[in-house]
Amino acid sequence: MVTAILFLLVTILCVMAIFREIKTKNFLAVAFSLISAAVFGWFSVMTIYANLFG
Repeated sequence: MVTAILFLLVTILCVMAIFREIKTKNFLAVAFSLISAAVFGWFSVMTIYANLFG
């Protein structure tokens, strides 16, 4: 469960980075932040789901 919480914190930081980099118009960083948020968000949700219903 600790892994899921850490993944969720990384996802939140990635989402914050998306908005910061959109403001500075750094679109390569936006792309990497989007991909990271999607991957870590998926892992956090699936880890929580597996711990609750698995």
